[in-house]
Amino acid sequence: MQYPEQKKELINGIPSNYLCNIHSVPCAGVAFPAHFHNYIEVLYGLEGQFHVLLNGKYHFFAKGDLILINSREVHHINALSESGGSYIVLRFEPEVIYNNMFQNYSELKYTIPFLIDSPNQQKVITKDLLNNTNIPELLWDILKEMEEQCYGFELAVRNHIGRIFLWILRYFHANSSNSIFQFNEYELYLKRLQPALDYVPNNYMNEIKTPDMASLCNMSSSYFSRLFNKVMNMNFNDYINHIRLKEAEKLLVSTELNITEISNQVGFNTTSYFIKLFKQNKGTSPKQYQKEYLHDYESNDKPI
Repeated sequence: MQYPEQKKELINGIPSNYLCNIHSVPCAGVAFPAHFHNYIEVLYGLEGQFHVLLNGKYHFFAKGDLILINSREVHHINALSESGGSYIVLRFEPEVIYNNMFQNYSELKYTIPFLIDSPNQQKVITKDLLNNTNIPELLWDILKEMEEQCYGFELAVRNHIGRIFLWILRYFHANSSNSIFQFNEYELYLKRLQPALDYVPNNYMNEIKTPDMASLCNMSSSYFSRLFNKVMNMNFNDYINHIRLKEAEKLLVSTELNITEISNQVGFNTTSYFIKLFKQNKGTSPKQYQKEYLHDYESNDKPI
Protein backbone atom coordinates (compact mmCIF):
# COMPACT_ATOMS: atom_id res chain seq x y z
CA MET A 1 0.00 0.00 0.00
CA GLN A 2 1.28 3.45 -0.90
CA TYR A 3 1.23 6.11 1.80
CA PRO A 4 1.58 9.86 1.22
CA GLU A 5 4.93 11.45 1.96
CA GLN A 6 4.76 14.68 3.92
CA LYS A 7 7.29 17.10 2.47
CA LYS A 8 9.33 19.64 4.39
CA GLU A 9 7.20 22.46 5.75
CA LEU A 10 8.06 26.06 4.98
CA ILE A 11 9.00 28.78 7.46
CA ASN A 12 9.25 32.24 5.92
CA GLY A 13 9.19 30.56 2.51
CA ILE A 14 12.19 28.30 3.25
CA PRO A 15 11.93 24.54 3.96
CA SER A 16 12.58 23.98 7.65
CA ASN A 17 14.87 21.32 9.12
CA TYR A 18 12.88 21.33 12.36
CA LEU A 19 9.33 22.11 13.49
CA CYS A 20 7.55 22.21 16.83
CA ASN A 21 3.87 22.78 17.55
CA ILE A 22 0.94 21.55 19.61
CA HIS A 23 -1.50 19.30 17.76
CA SER A 24 -5.02 19.23 19.23
CA VAL A 25 -8.03 17.10 18.31
CA PRO A 26 -11.60 17.78 19.55
CA CYS A 27 -12.87 14.21 19.87
CA ALA A 28 -12.03 10.54 19.49
CA GLY A 29 -11.01 9.35 16.05
CA VAL A 30 -8.24 9.95 13.58
CA ALA A 31 -5.80 12.52 14.93
CA PHE A 32 -3.52 12.21 11.89
CA PRO A 33 -3.90 9.81 8.93
CA ALA A 34 -1.16 7.40 7.85
CA HIS A 35 1.83 9.14 6.27
CA PHE A 36 5.61 9.32 6.45
CA HIS A 37 8.33 11.93 6.16
CA ASN A 38 12.09 12.30 6.38
CA TYR A 39 11.84 14.00 9.77
CA ILE A 40 12.56 12.13 12.98
CA GLU A 41 9.49 12.83 15.13
CA VAL A 42 8.92 13.03 18.88
CA LEU A 43 5.41 13.28 20.37
CA TYR A 44 4.81 14.31 23.98
CA GLY A 45 1.34 13.81 25.43
CA LEU A 46 -0.42 16.79 27.05
CA GLU A 47 -4.06 15.71 27.35
CA GLY A 48 -6.05 12.61 26.41
CA GLN A 49 -5.00 9.15 25.27
CA PHE A 50 -3.73 8.06 21.85
CA HIS A 51 -2.72 5.08 19.76
CA VAL A 52 0.08 5.36 17.21
CA LEU A 53 0.31 2.63 14.58
CA LEU A 54 3.95 1.88 13.66
CA ASN A 55 4.97 -1.09 11.52
CA GLY A 56 1.61 -2.80 12.06
CA LYS A 57 1.71 -2.44 15.86
CA TYR A 58 -0.25 -0.02 18.05
CA HIS A 59 1.59 1.95 20.73
CA PHE A 60 -0.34 3.67 23.51
CA PHE A 61 0.65 7.05 24.89
CA ALA A 62 -1.03 9.56 27.17
CA LYS A 63 -0.28 12.69 29.19
CA GLY A 64 3.41 12.86 30.11
CA ASP A 65 4.46 10.01 27.79
CA LEU A 66 6.87 10.42 24.91
CA ILE A 67 6.80 8.46 21.67
CA LEU A 68 9.57 8.25 19.07
CA ILE A 69 8.92 7.88 15.33
CA ASN A 70 11.87 7.13 13.07
CA SER A 71 12.71 8.91 9.84
CA ARG A 72 10.47 7.69 6.99
CA GLU A 73 8.51 5.39 9.32
CA VAL A 74 4.83 5.19 8.33
CA HIS A 75 2.62 6.26 11.24
CA HIS A 76 -1.07 6.74 11.92
CA ILE A 77 -2.38 8.45 15.07
CA ASN A 78 -5.78 7.86 16.69
CA ALA A 79 -7.30 9.78 19.62
CA LEU A 80 -8.95 7.41 22.12
CA SER A 81 -10.53 9.90 24.55
CA GLU A 82 -14.06 11.14 23.83
CA SER A 83 -12.91 14.70 24.47
CA GLY A 84 -9.92 14.30 22.15
CA GLY A 85 -6.62 15.58 23.45
CA SER A 86 -3.35 17.23 22.50
CA TYR A 87 0.36 16.59 22.25
CA ILE A 88 3.56 18.43 21.41
CA VAL A 89 5.00 17.51 18.01
CA LEU A 90 8.74 17.92 17.49
CA ARG A 91 10.09 17.05 14.05
CA PHE A 92 13.67 17.42 12.89
CA GLU A 93 15.73 16.29 9.94
CA PRO A 94 18.45 13.72 10.76
CA GLU A 95 21.07 16.25 9.63
CA VAL A 96 20.15 18.47 12.60
CA ILE A 97 21.69 15.73 14.74
CA TYR A 98 24.65 14.73 12.64
CA ASN A 99 25.76 18.29 11.95
CA ASN A 100 25.70 18.85 8.23
CA MET A 101 26.39 15.27 7.18
CA PHE A 102 29.46 14.59 9.31
CA GLN A 103 31.57 11.92 7.78
CA ASN A 104 33.00 9.91 10.67
CA TYR A 105 31.30 6.54 11.11
CA SER A 106 32.09 6.62 14.85
CA GLU A 107 29.60 9.52 15.15
CA LEU A 108 27.23 8.66 12.33
CA LYS A 109 26.55 5.28 13.94
CA TYR A 110 24.57 7.02 16.69
CA THR A 111 21.88 8.12 14.24
CA ILE A 112 21.41 4.72 12.62
CA PRO A 113 18.82 3.48 15.19
CA PHE A 114 16.63 6.43 14.17
CA LEU A 115 16.97 5.88 10.44
CA ILE A 116 16.33 2.14 10.07
CA ASP A 117 13.42 -0.17 10.84
CA SER A 118 14.07 -2.10 14.05
CA PRO A 119 11.46 -4.38 15.63
CA ASN A 120 13.40 -4.22 18.93
CA GLN A 121 13.31 -0.46 19.28
CA GLN A 122 11.34 0.88 22.25
CA LYS A 123 8.86 3.44 20.96
CA VAL A 124 7.23 4.79 24.11
CA ILE A 125 9.06 6.32 27.07
CA THR A 126 6.53 6.67 29.88
CA LYS A 127 5.78 9.58 32.16
CA ASP A 128 7.34 7.81 35.15
CA LEU A 129 10.67 7.57 33.36
CA LEU A 130 10.59 11.24 32.30
CA ASN A 131 9.50 12.70 35.65
CA ASN A 132 13.00 13.40 36.91
CA THR A 133 14.44 14.54 33.58
CA ASN A 134 14.52 17.89 31.79
CA ILE A 135 12.99 16.45 28.60
CA PRO A 136 9.51 18.02 29.10
CA GLU A 137 11.14 21.38 29.90
CA LEU A 138 13.31 21.19 26.76
CA LEU A 139 10.26 20.47 24.60
CA TRP A 140 8.39 23.46 26.03
CA ASP A 141 11.47 25.63 25.53
CA ILE A 142 11.71 24.56 21.87
CA LEU A 143 8.03 25.40 21.40
CA LYS A 144 8.59 28.82 22.96
CA GLU A 145 11.68 29.51 20.84
CA MET A 146 9.80 28.57 17.66
CA GLU A 147 6.84 30.79 18.58
CA GLU A 148 8.79 33.87 19.67
CA GLN A 149 11.70 33.54 17.21
CA CYS A 150 14.00 35.82 19.19
CA TYR A 151 17.45 36.53 17.82
CA GLY A 152 19.45 33.28 17.71
CA PHE A 153 16.42 31.03 18.23
CA GLU A 154 17.74 28.61 15.62
CA LEU A 155 20.82 27.93 17.73
CA ALA A 156 18.68 27.40 20.83
CA VAL A 157 16.38 24.95 19.02
CA ARG A 158 19.29 22.91 17.63
CA ASN A 159 20.92 22.82 21.05
CA HIS A 160 17.73 21.61 22.77
CA ILE A 161 17.11 18.96 20.09
CA GLY A 162 20.66 17.72 20.58
CA ARG A 163 20.12 17.39 24.33
CA ILE A 164 16.86 15.48 23.86
CA PHE A 165 18.47 13.20 21.28
CA LEU A 166 21.44 12.49 23.57
CA TRP A 167 19.16 11.61 26.49
CA ILE A 168 17.11 9.20 24.36
CA LEU A 169 20.28 7.68 22.93
CA ARG A 170 21.77 7.05 26.36
CA TYR A 171 18.46 5.80 27.75
CA PHE A 172 18.12 3.27 24.94
CA HIS A 173 21.73 2.20 25.31
CA ALA A 174 21.36 1.64 29.06
CA ASN A 175 17.92 0.01 29.08
CA SER A 176 17.42 -1.99 25.88
CA SER A 177 17.78 -5.69 26.69
CA ASN A 178 17.56 -6.57 22.99
CA SER A 179 19.70 -3.56 22.24
CA ILE A 180 19.14 -1.73 18.97
CA PHE A 181 22.73 -0.64 19.37
CA GLN A 182 24.09 -4.07 18.63
CA PHE A 183 24.17 -3.32 14.92
CA ASN A 184 27.69 -4.47 14.10
CA GLU A 185 26.59 -5.06 10.51
CA TYR A 186 25.85 -1.37 10.02
CA GLU A 187 29.09 -0.31 11.68
CA LEU A 188 30.92 -2.55 9.25
CA TYR A 189 29.05 -0.97 6.34
CA LEU A 190 30.01 2.51 7.53
CA LYS A 191 33.65 1.54 7.81
CA ARG A 192 33.59 0.20 4.27
CA LEU A 193 32.04 3.46 3.01
CA GLN A 194 34.46 5.63 4.98
CA PRO A 195 36.91 6.29 2.09
CA ALA A 196 34.08 7.82 0.03
CA LEU A 197 32.72 9.75 3.02
CA ASP A 198 36.20 11.19 3.55
CA TYR A 199 36.71 12.00 -0.11
CA VAL A 200 33.55 13.97 -0.96
CA PRO A 201 33.85 16.87 1.55
CA ASN A 202 37.39 17.56 0.34
CA ASN A 203 36.68 17.18 -3.38
CA TYR A 204 33.06 18.25 -3.91
CA MET A 205 34.22 21.06 -6.24
CA ASN A 206 35.52 18.47 -8.71
CA GLU A 207 33.72 15.86 -10.79
CA ILE A 208 33.01 12.80 -8.65
CA LYS A 209 31.92 9.57 -10.31
CA THR A 210 30.21 6.71 -8.54
CA PRO A 211 32.45 4.01 -10.13
CA ASP A 212 35.54 5.80 -8.83
CA MET A 213 34.15 5.95 -5.31
CA ALA A 214 33.11 2.31 -5.52
CA SER A 215 36.66 1.41 -6.53
CA LEU A 216 38.02 3.50 -3.67
CA CYS A 217 35.89 1.41 -1.30
CA ASN A 218 36.82 -1.86 -3.04
CA MET A 219 33.26 -2.54 -4.20
CA SER A 220 31.38 -2.90 -7.44
CA SER A 221 29.41 0.16 -8.53
CA SER A 222 26.06 -1.54 -8.06
CA TYR A 223 26.89 -2.84 -4.58
CA PHE A 224 28.35 0.52 -3.53
CA SER A 225 25.18 2.31 -4.66
CA ARG A 226 22.87 -0.12 -2.84
CA LEU A 227 24.94 -0.03 0.34
CA PHE A 228 25.28 3.75 0.36
CA ASN A 229 21.53 4.20 -0.05
CA LYS A 230 20.82 1.67 2.70
CA VAL A 231 23.18 3.22 5.24
CA MET A 232 22.87 6.93 4.42
CA ASN A 233 19.16 6.92 3.55
CA MET A 234 19.91 8.71 0.27
CA ASN A 235 21.66 7.84 -2.98
CA PHE A 236 25.28 8.85 -3.59
CA ASN A 237 24.51 11.60 -6.09
CA ASP A 238 22.03 13.17 -3.68
CA TYR A 239 24.72 13.08 -1.00
CA ILE A 240 27.21 14.89 -3.25
CA ASN A 241 24.60 17.50 -4.14
CA HIS A 242 23.73 17.92 -0.47
CA ILE A 243 27.36 18.75 0.34
CA ARG A 244 27.61 21.11 -2.64
CA LEU A 245 24.42 22.96 -1.74
CA LYS A 246 25.56 23.42 1.85
CA GLU A 247 28.82 24.91 0.62
CA ALA A 248 26.90 27.12 -1.81
CA GLU A 249 24.77 28.44 1.08
CA LYS A 250 27.93 29.55 2.87
CA LEU A 251 29.23 31.35 -0.22
CA LEU A 252 25.89 33.04 -0.87
CA VAL A 253 25.93 34.75 2.51
CA SER A 254 29.66 35.30 3.00
CA THR A 255 31.04 36.39 -0.40
CA GLU A 256 30.25 38.75 -3.26
CA LEU A 257 30.52 35.99 -5.87
CA ASN A 258 27.69 35.86 -8.39
CA ILE A 259 25.45 32.82 -8.82
CA THR A 260 27.43 31.41 -11.77
CA GLU A 261 30.72 31.74 -9.90
CA ILE A 262 29.29 30.02 -6.84
CA SER A 263 27.79 27.25 -8.98
CA ASN A 264 31.17 26.60 -10.60
CA GLN A 265 33.08 26.84 -7.34
CA VAL A 266 31.04 24.15 -5.59
CA GLY A 267 31.18 21.73 -8.51
CA PHE A 268 27.94 22.03 -10.50
CA ASN A 269 28.33 21.62 -14.27
CA THR A 270 25.70 24.22 -15.13
CA THR A 271 24.24 27.20 -13.32
CA SER A 272 20.71 26.21 -14.36
CA TYR A 273 21.06 22.80 -12.66
CA PHE A 274 22.40 24.46 -9.51
CA ILE A 275 19.46 26.88 -9.42
CA LYS A 276 16.98 24.03 -10.01
CA LEU A 277 18.40 21.90 -7.16
CA PHE A 278 18.63 24.88 -4.83
CA LYS A 279 14.95 25.72 -5.44
CA GLN A 280 13.96 22.09 -4.83
CA ASN A 281 15.83 21.98 -1.51
CA LYS A 282 15.26 25.50 -0.21
CA GLY A 283 12.00 26.51 -1.84
CA THR A 284 13.58 29.66 -3.22
CA SER A 285 16.22 30.67 -5.76
CA PRO A 286 19.86 31.25 -4.73
CA LYS A 287 19.52 34.95 -5.53
CA GLN A 288 16.37 35.34 -3.45
CA TYR A 289 17.94 33.34 -0.61
CA GLN A 290 20.89 35.73 -0.67
CA LYS A 291 18.60 38.77 -0.65
CA GLU A 292 16.54 37.40 2.25
CA TYR A 293 19.66 36.74 4.30
CA LEU A 294 21.04 40.23 3.65
CA HIS A 295 17.67 41.77 4.52
CA ASP A 296 17.49 39.83 7.80
CA TYR A 297 21.10 40.70 8.59
CA GLU A 298 20.59 44.40 7.96
CA SER A 299 17.36 44.41 9.98
CA ASN A 300 19.02 42.73 12.97
CA ASP A 301 22.10 44.97 12.65
CA LYS A 302 20.16 48.19 13.10
CA PRO A 303 20.88 50.02 16.37
CA ILE A 304 18.18 49.79 19.03
